[in-house]
Parts: sequence; structure tokens; C-alpha cells
Amino acid sequence: MGAMESTIKEVCKRYGNSRARLMDMVRDVQEQLGHVPRESFALIAREANTHRVEVESVVSFYAFLTDKKQGRVVLRLCDDIIDRFKGGGEVGAALCKALGIGFGETTPDGGITLDKTPCIGMSDQAPAMMVNDTVVTNLSPEAVPALVEALRRNPDPQALVTEFGDGNNADPLVQAMVNSNIREAGPVILANYRKEGGLRKALTQTPDEVIEDIKISGLRGRGGAGFLTGLKWELTRQSPGTEKYVLCNADEGEPGTFKDRVLLTERADLVLEGMTVAAYAIGAETGIIYLRGEYAYLRRFLEEKLNRRREARLLGNTILGREGFNFDIRIQMGAGAYVCGEETSLISSCEGTRGDPTDRTPFPVVKGYMVSPTAVNNVETYCCAARIMDMGPGWFASIGTARSAGTKLLSLCGDCERPGIYEVPFGTPLGEVLKRAGAEDVACVCVGGPSGQMVGPAQFGMGISYEELSTGGSVMVFSSQRDILEVAGAFMEFFVEESCGYCVPCRVGNVLLRSRLERVRNGEGTKGDLDYLRRLGESVKFSSRCGLGQTSPNPILSTLKHFRPVYNALVKDGGGTVNKSFHIMKAVEQASAIAGRRSEIFHA
Repeated sequence: MGAMESTIKEVCKRYGNSRARLMDMVRDVQEQLGHVPRESFALIAREANTHRVEVESVVSFYAFLTDKKQGRVVLRLCDDIIDRFKGGGEVGAALCKALGIGFGETTPDGGITLDKTPCIGMSDQAPAMMVNDTVVTNLSPEAVPALVEALRRNPDPQALVTEFGDGNNADPLVQAMVNSNIREAGPVILANYRKEGGLRKALTQTPDEVIEDIKISGLRGRGGAGFLTGLKWELTRQSPGTEKYVLCNADEGEPGTFKDRVLLTERADLVLEGMTVAAYAIGAETGIIYLRGEYAYLRRFLEEKLNRRREARLLGNTILGREGFNFDIRIQMGAGAYVCGEETSLISSCEGTRGDPTDRTPFPVVKGYMVSPTAVNNVETYCCAARIMDMGPGWFASIGTARSAGTKLLSLCGDCERPGIYEVPFGTPLGEVLKRAGAEDVACVCVGGPSGQMVGPAQFGMGISYEELSTGGSVMVFSSQRDILEVAGAFMEFFVEESCGYCVPCRVGNVLLRSRLERVRNGEGTKGDLDYLRRLGESVKFSSRCGLGQTSPNPILSTLKHFRPVYNALVKDGGGTVNKSFHIMKAVEQASAIAGRRSEIFHA
């Protein structure tokens, strides 16, 4: 038996040769071999009792998986708009110069691979990059040569971390240079609390009473969609099925957001307590935390939290002595796919397949993970649920607004003096949040990330709430020195890259939107192009299959709405839909080259 085959057999056996753990298998194979060789696809498929094409589809789908040999060290420089504006481009140029390679290449000695990646959840300490699973923050071009030289001397990325960040970032199982940057703690999640108070109270009630408390509290999902959490749990409990599941969406891939990273670092036990309350309410025995690949540096820390809870009988069989209440949690690692933040994509990934969205109905509360009733909530939501059970639904409902109860964790970044985490009651005006963060000369704020909306000073009096300015947490601030349409263009690039490609409106529509926006930015557009952008954007939103496509036109639609003068200043006055800059001979040059003859134009 060859070394590769032996490794694959060992890895697959570790996961019970289960087809549903295919993601874990290929991740581990890559970790041990440096990549997932194409010749290994059939071997993995055989051991996992699946088809070779399934293995190939998983490896080709996720950005952090590859069938090509990489260096022992892989540098992934964050390339979101915040990092670019903080000097990420200059850092990238310095990396290329120091390494003697371009992006997507490996040094001749096979030691270091250089690549780019979208937001890694470090926008409050940009520019940043991942060195394998180690995060390096606050980069500068001047520091790059020494960093590269250090990696050449010692390829262990952890050696780059000479100082630890605040809070649990200094924990022996984390030891990261990342800072949590909690700027303002509110009364719910970041306040002092009684550990396990919510779980212990929940166990004095029936599951139906727990659900009723969550419903009375008005808790809505904190991931952005705002679905009523109590109703979701109720529907999951009522759905027929012997197995039910609790999934925690810790795949916050929305550029500009990092609140879940902070909660997993500083409030991990509260997250796990909330998941356990949910399991009791819906009758689940299995929970899964879907942890984005960018946060792999937190995995050992979280695994230890799970082990300690098992020892304390807070997980496992007969939790806290409650006969018949058995529940445990495992961690499912992601591998770099923004679309997996959408709940059906996340479920697909947990089942070991590509993170493709699935059609709804049926909804996950009826048929979710392993075709069983499943409650999917995000990290912040579970924290709120635990606190509600401890302090009471009335306490929670008294905070915020009538339709948006409680507090919201905001990840502020960009052009402000104090980037970081702010926990504010719902209804707090955006302008007040900007003031607290030391944001001055603000021209535009992206609320809710690229899938949210871009607003100007006229909207700064609106409140952070589901009624007015809804956000999953991302708040990106841009000063008057920034090109607003450059920001919108960067967001469209992101959506084009992150689309799973399943449906035409998203796969093609976003490319057309990006192309037409670029034409306008270059001064080649007409007023007709603005109408085209609006109509196409609305069409993509209406006809796309999942939440990615249904929100991807928002950067263009919201800037058309709130920053129309910026567009008007760039377009020509033609008024019609005919592009006066269009040159037919230039347009057919490529076709003429393929045909091997010059095209002719005949006039009637």
C-alpha cells in the first residue's frame, strides 16, 4: 500500500467512512499532503462509499481546497475594499517583490504560495492575511521583507505571532495577534451574565414553554433576514421526524463583519448554552457549529470548550441531570465559500457536498440536515436566546423598538478612529453610532455589507432596526475622499466571484451589472445605462434562486437611489439606450480573428 493510499484510509476511517463527512476528509487529506491530488479522488470516493465526481465537485467548489500542489506555507492576502483602502494593494506589491512571484504562484523552491482571498473577518485591523491558519493583522509594506525572511528561516507561521491580542486571543489554545476590539458593551450579550443561568431556567420549564418565552421576547434572527426565532423553533419541533438538529451558522462571510468572531472568542460558552437551550426546545440530540475556514485558528479553543462542557454534564447524556435530555455538538469546518452563509448552502456543506443552495420549499424546519427538521440560527441569535431564558422575555422585549427587540452587535470598520464591536439597542440612529466610532467627514456608509445598502448623510438619522436600517452586523464607513462607485464595483466583483453559478440570473446578471457599472465609471455610459442597471438589478433580485442573487444587485440599486448625482456626473446626455461609444468593428475584432477574415459592413 502506497503512502498516499495509507493516508487516505486513515483519514476516512477517522470519520467513520461516512459520505456525510466528505468535507472533513478532503480537508484533512489536504492538510497532510499539501493538496488533494487528482489521483486521490477515486481512493477517497471508494473509502467514503461515494462517486469520484462527488469528491472532485467538493474540491473544485471551495476556495481553500485545491488539487494543485501548494507551498508548505500559503499566504492569503485579504482583498476586500476595506483592506484595499488601508493599503492592501501596497502590501500585495511588497509581497510579490519579496517573494519574486505573482498572485496565484508558488516560489521556485516550492516553499511559499501567494494568493488573494475575500474578507477574512479582520476588517477592524486591516490590512490582514492568513498564513496557513495563522492570522497576521495590521500589515504594512515596510514589514513585508522581514516577514518573508522569517518564513524562509522558519516555515511555522505561528512564529510570526510575537504579541497576543486582547481577551481570549491570548488563551494558550488560541495565541493569536487578533484583537477583539470591543468598544461598547450593551446590556444583553457583552454584559456580565450568570453562566448557565438560561439553561438551568429552561430545564425548569417544558419545551413548549421555552419556545413561548422566545416568541414573547420578540427575538428575531440576527443574521440579517430577521425571521422570528421562536416561530422557527416551534415549526422545527412540530415537524414530523425522529431526528432533529440544531445548526449554528458561524460562517460570517459578509465583508466588513467580524462580530461572530468576537463572540466565539469572548462568549463561546454563551453560544453553546444558547444552542443547548434550542436543542431542549425542539427535541434535538445533535448540534453542529459551521465554523468558517478563516476562523480555523479558534477551533482548538472551541473544541476544549465543548470538552469542558461534557465534563460538567452541560453536554452529552442526561444534561444537568435531566433524564432523557441528551445533546452534543460537533464542529464542521468550512473551506472558503461565502454562499455557505445561506442556510440551505450551509446544510449542503455540513452533509459533505458542494455548498449549493437548494430549493425551498420544503424549508429546513421541515427537511433540513439529513432531510430532517433543522433549526439554523447564527452565533448572535443563540447568545440572545440564552440571555432571554435567564432574564425573562419581558426584559428583552423592553430593549429596542416595538418590532426590533433587544440589542444589535455592529462591526464598525473603515474610515473611523475606533473600529471594532459596538452593542447598541435597536433603534439607535446610525449617526449616533458613527459619532461613537469617531467617524468624521463621512460620505457613505454600507449598512449590512455588500448585500445590504449604501446610504448617505440624509439617512444617518435612521435607526438600526429591521424597520429602517437592517443589518446582519456589518457597518463600513467611507469618507468623502473615497470613490463611492469604486466601492460598489468592488462589491460586484465579490458577488461575481462568490456566486455558486447555479442559476442564470445570478451567474450572468452580476457579470453584466459589473460590466455596465464599469462602463459608467470610465465615463463611457449614457443615461440609458442607468435605467439598464436599475432594470437588470431588479430582475436579478426577483429571479435568483437564493439570497446571494436576491441581494447582489444592492450595491448598484442603493447607490442609484442615494447617490444619483454621482452617476449623473459621469454619464453623457444622450438620454437614449444607444451607447454612442460603441464601435462595431472593434466589437467584432475577436470574432474576425477566429474566423480568419475581416468582417465587412454593407449599407442598404
